Amino acid sequence: MAKTKSTNNTTTAQKSNGLKKSNGSPSNETSEKSLFLELFVDELKDIYWAEKHLQKALPKMEKAATTAELKKAFAQHLVVTKKHATRLEDIFGMLGKKAQAKKCEAMDGLTKEGEEIIENTEKGTLTRDVGLIMAGQKVEHYEIATYGSLAQLAKTIGKNDIASLLEQTLAEEKEADETLTGIAENNINLEATKES
Repeated sequence: MAKTKSTNNTTTAQKSNGLKKSNGSPSNETSEKSLFLELFVDELKDIYWAEKHLQKALPKMEKAATTAELKKAFAQHLVVTKKHATRLEDIFGMLGKKAQAKKCEAMDGLTKEGEEIIENTEKGTLTRDVGLIMAGQKVEHYEIATYGSLAQLAKTIGKNDIASLLEQTLAEEKEADETLTGIAENNINLEATKES
């Protein structure tokens, strides 16, 4: 265990973790070599890859969709997804880092699931749309969890400007999820049950 020699109300262990004690509570300062910051940047790389990958997957989902409403939702989300990638590039810049992508295994798996739905459902059916909506919502839920966590981590390290950008993206992901729910509930699910 690290020696915790006390000097000016700040312990050696706290200094090595990039935290300074002030009025009995940790500050929001982190050093450039903080493990916490390293994790944060690593997760940014992961979601950056995911957003770039989605830019390839969404046009396939749009093309495969049956209803005009779902096609439009995927097309609109592609525009928003490009904004998300650009926003992440801005965040990397705010951290003094180059935007880098690290393969996101979760997103890779989720988009492969979407491809399987396209392969395993009949073209022009509402059943295919039901499957595509499910695939799309799985992606949205993953992104909602990621952006919600990243926004909280940014606040923890005192990067409120970055947290604000991440929260913008979080709100847009939630909106996309609600759009897909609305499309599903607007008779697509019910009508799909009648297909044989």
